[in-house]
Parts: sequence; C-alpha cells; structure tokens
Amino acid sequence: MISVFIFTAIAAASYLLGSIPAGYLVGRIAGMDIRSVGSGNIGATNVTRVLGKRYGYPVFVVDFLKGVLAVVISIFLAKHAQLRSTSRELLGVVAAVSCVMGHTFPIWLGFKGGKGVATSAGVLFGLMPLAALLGAVVWIFTFETTRYVSVASITAAIALPLAVLVMTYARQTNEWVPFYLCLCLATVVIFRHRSNFSRLVRGTEPRCKRK
Repeated sequence: MISVFIFTAIAAASYLLGSIPAGYLVGRIAGMDIRSVGSGNIGATNVTRVLGKRYGYPVFVVDFLKGVLAVVISIFLAKHAQLRSTSRELLGVVAAVSCVMGHTFPIWLGFKGGKGVATSAGVLFGLMPLAALLGAVVWIFTFETTRYVSVASITAAIALPLAVLVMTYARQTNEWVPFYLCLCLATVVIFRHRSNFSRLVRGTEPRCKRK
C-alpha cells in the first residue's frame, strides 16, 4: 500500500515539476507570448532564436534540471522508504516519464508544451549518465555537421535506445528497463518533432548559423 502511494505521489509530483513552463515564463518576462512567435514552441531552441542566448540558455538549464531533480528526488524517496532495488529503478523510470510528459503536455498551457529534448536529457543524466553522455556526443556531432537542432535531437533520440541495447548485451544482463525508457522517450521526442519533419521536407527548416 505504501509503495502504491509513493509511486502515485512521485508520478504526480514529477509531472507537475516537468510542467513548469520555463520558456513561456521567460517570454512573459521579456514582454511577449513565445507561443505566438517563431515556431510557436516554448522550448529553449525557439526562445533562443526569438530572444537570444540571454533568455534561451537559462530556459534550457531549467528544463534540463527539471529532469535531473525528478529522478534524484525519486531515488532519494525510494531509498528512504527502503524499497527493493527493482522498485527503486522502476520508481526512477516513473519519475522520468512523468516529468517529460509534464514538460511536453503541461496542464497550465492546455497540454501544449515543449518537445522534451532538454528534459529527456536531464532524466537520462540522472538515471544513466554514460548513455546520456553518448547521446550528447551524437547530438553535438550531428548539430555541428548539419546545423539543424531538430535533426540533432531526432538523431540523438534514435541513437540512445540503440546505445543502451548494445550496453545491455555487452554486460550480458537482463536489465531491460533502461532500454524501454529510452525507447519511450525517443518516441515522445520524435512525435513532438513531426512539424520539423514537414519543414525539412519542404526545405523551410531554419539552420543555426555559425558565428
């Protein structure tokens, strides 16, 4: 009964933490509704394009930290409640998915939020730092090659579950929870980038210029 309560509470708290719309709030501070300019997204990429790095980078940091905090808090509570290792891992996954869903579908903005890249990176760094680091390397390499944030994000999202799958086989373990988590997060990120696919096909997707 206690475990059910803890899982439910963590899921709800992680969703609410993830649903804090940093990009929207920063836009309001700057005197605009970020949803009405640029791509209309509240994520760090659109904020950076519209308002510059001064506003965009803090949004990325906040969105990233939301993911890290959700996982760290869940792990702390799991240890405090003396849950079994399997339950702790599952609780971390519940917190991770709930946080990303909160960011992507925030209740405060009519369930229309960001694309989940920064928050997904945060939960992954909290749960599996090595896999997250590999994903970051893929993102940076792809971005530097194409100058498309969307292409880099989609490529990293696809690479992560593949990397975790290879690591699982290499270690000869049956711990499939991290793989399924990455697969779930990749699905969310790719789904949220469906408009970018259309712009890429039409050739209207904006590139980031080198400075």
